[in-house]
Amino acid sequence: MNIKSWIEAFRLRTLPLALSNTIIGSCLAAGDDKFRWPVFGLAALTTVLLQIMSNMANDYGDFVNGKDTAERIGPKRMVQSGEITPGIMLRGIIVIGIFCAVSGVSLILVGTQGIAITNLLIFGLLGLAAIAAAIKYTVGKNPYGYRGLGDIFVFIFFGLVGVIGTYFLHTQTFRWDIVLPASAIGFLSTGVLNMNNMRDYEADKNAGKKTIVVAMGIKKAALYHLFLIGGAAILAVIYTLLNYHTPWQWFFLLSFPLLFLNLKKVFTYKDAKELYPELPRLSMASLVFALTFGIGLLL
Repeated sequence: MNIKSWIEAFRLRTLPLALSNTIIGSCLAAGDDKFRWPVFGLAALTTVLLQIMSNMANDYGDFVNGKDTAERIGPKRMVQSGEITPGIMLRGIIVIGIFCAVSGVSLILVGTQGIAITNLLIFGLLGLAAIAAAIKYTVGKNPYGYRGLGDIFVFIFFGLVGVIGTYFLHTQTFRWDIVLPASAIGFLSTGVLNMNNMRDYEADKNAGKKTIVVAMGIKKAALYHLFLIGGAAILAVIYTLLNYHTPWQWFFLLSFPLLFLNLKKVFTYKDAKELYPELPRLSMASLVFALTFGIGLLL
């Protein structure tokens, strides 16, 4: 066990996607002249820690539940490979969970300062739910990730809660129309998970891991992926039309070729191994989408 093993367990390639909801929520707030650096910094830190904890819990949970098999195509798992023991990984999850809780509490205290304590309690509950969701995906007696519910939780926490929550903590207000970009990020985040599950389709099916892809089959999963990526693009366009001020707001269209290339691969690949490099590419494309969308709002 060494530092390199822990870095691999963190799966740094997934972190650009995790930052996308913080960027969108913060840029929406900046567009309303209510951006606050402490909120942005703490929100970014909390989101990254939450993603890291989720990755570590997935590494640990799949091994403990016997879902990591020789058929698996993805990145090397640290527990399965023996580079980190299950007990040490569990301790690592607890440590990251504590850091995540401290960061999250700090974020909530800063973001809800001066308003009703009810908001503090609501965000506190959401924070606990996010931590629980990150762990329960594959850990425990009845992980929801093995029952086809992972997509729903990713959409909720890395889309709706991430974007709307960040916006509220900046502005201490809520706008119904920001549900559109929040859902767009939720769709892109779910798209990354869907690609992961498409790549692992055979291994998951043989291991009894009931993802949505296993339930619907590869062909329908590709159409589902089209719905997610296309839906994100459509929602961004609708939001822009509803709040149009300058041509700069169409800056996010520059990210569409990257999303199109991802869709093309999903419908043309011959071997599941071809999807492996597409996950970090879609994660990065989602970050580019978030950045260009946010910059367009600011310009």
